[in-house]
Formats: sequence, C-alpha cells, structure tokens
Amino acid sequence: MSEEEFQKTVIGTRGSDLALVQAASVERALSQAFPDLRIGRQVIRTMGDRRTDVALAEVAKAEGTDKGIFTKELEEALRAGEIDIAVHSLKDVPTVIDAEFEIAGVLSRAPIRDVLITRQPGGLDVLPAGSVVGTSAVRRARQLQWLRPDLKVIDLRGNVPTRLRKIAEGAYDAILLAEAGLVRLGHRMSRPSMVFGSELHFTPLAEDLFFPAAGQGAIGLEIRKGDQAAAALVAAILDSETFTRVRAEREFLRLLEGGCSTPVGVFTSLDQSVLKMDARVFPDEGGTPRVANASGGDPMKVARELFDSLA
Repeated sequence: MSEEEFQKTVIGTRGSDLALVQAASVERALSQAFPDLRIGRQVIRTMGDRRTDVALAEVAKAEGTDKGIFTKELEEALRAGEIDIAVHSLKDVPTVIDAEFEIAGVLSRAPIRDVLITRQPGGLDVLPAGSVVGTSAVRRARQLQWLRPDLKVIDLRGNVPTRLRKIAEGAYDAILLAEAGLVRLGHRMSRPSMVFGSELHFTPLAEDLFFPAAGQGAIGLEIRKGDQAAAALVAAILDSETFTRVRAEREFLRLLEGGCSTPVGVFTSLDQSVLKMDARVFPDEGGTPRVANASGGDPMKVARELFDSLA
C-alpha cells in the first residue's frame, strides 16, 4: 500500500461520546498496524441522532425509509467517497446491507452484557414491583417483561450520558444499557459512579440469563466492496474470534428477517473451533419466547441449525 493511498484514508463516525471513543479505538489500532498511516476523521450526524423525539423502533417509519437509522448517512458518505471506513456499533447495523458495501471486520469484542442501572444497590432482584425501567431496545423491553412482568417498561432515548442523567435525576427507577458502552466511557461495573450528584449502581445481567443483541459489544468496520486498500487496512486489525461469532449472530438474525429493533437475544461462545449459540425470539407483543441452541464448526451452518431448531 503506497503513501498516496494512506493519505486518502478517512474514518467516518457518528458524533456521540461513545461513537468518538470507538472511532479513536479504530484509529489507534490502525496506527499500531501501520505507523506511517495518515488518518482523517469525518463526524456524521445520522437519522437516529436527529430523531430523539420518536422511539427507536418508529424512527425509520417516521422518516419514510427502511435504511439503518444509525448507518444510512455513513453509507452515503462511503458511496460518495468522502470516507473510506465507516465505524459502527455493530448491533446498530442492519443484517442486510446494500450490495456495494461490506462489513469487512470487527475489533476485539467488549463485554456483551446488558446492565441494570439504579440509584440503589441490589439490581434486578431488589427492584420493587411497579418500578419504571427505561430502555430504547425492544429486545431489552420484551426480555425484562418476560423475566419481571411486574415492572413498567417505558421508552428511553438519548446518548449514554443523557440516559445516565435521566436516571440520576429520578425520571426512571432503573435503566438498561450495554456494558460495552459504559466501559468504553470509563465506568466500572465493580463500583458506583457519581452522575449529576447521584450515586448510580451498575448490575451486569449474565448473558446466559439476559441474552444480548446480535453483534453487541463489537465495533464493526464497513467499507466499499472491492476497495482493496480499505480491505487491507481492516484485515490487519480485525479480531478473528469476534468476527466468527458476530457473523453467526447476524446470519441468524438475517434468516429470521429481523433487524436492529427485532426482539431477539443471541448468546454465543467460541471454544477453540466449536461455536455454541443460544437464542430467544420474542413475539412482537411480548410473552414467552421461542428458544433454540446449536453448535458446530462453521458459523453459517450453526446459524442455520439454530434457525431450523427454533421451538
């Protein structure tokens, strides 16, 4: 790869605190792999960033599009040649993307658990009946209602600091966020954080109890298909174990014809070359999920087996 090609490398990212931290992680990885690489960054505001007045599941409908609400504008910049690598929270990327693009790799995965955040310690077990819990994810809402039907789940929008402020100020009794985002922003699960004058307690929910989303905790790197220069950069920094797991998770979601707002939890583990998958697929209206598990060596075949064995 020539210096000329290096000079053209531009990273595209959303502008939230978390997105910028993720973009910086990609830039550090690239700089370590290619010390002479010159990297530019373009911050792009997406549909999901603009429409915080509508529940996530309704944003695309409100905007009259079926494109990813956190990815559409980044893909437009890729298409126009304004950026070379789009950096995503992979769980926000639709399972089917336009043929001109590809998810070429992912960084090493962060923790995949969901976290219950409260002003009092004790977590889910001590949350009183009738407590108000905020989340923007239909998957989290359906799973929580299944485990604790006595709780009231309502919509929660905004970036991570905004959501933490809302729980700190008492707008909710608890909220649910991804551990990956919290850790990347400097919070520790082992001790409370002071946020806007309130002490907030973090209780990670075990992934085999509260199933994460497909791709949760992974930073996805999207490029133009056929862009050999960008593909070479991504190939040098991708984490193969994470890539194997998330490809299987996303394939299962694709087989379901599900998207980012579909109430599906998928839990994977990789032991040497054996991939294990468990899934919960919730009805849109809530209630008891269909469940399945599968294992094997080929991630695409395991995803198909998981889909075929749904009960």
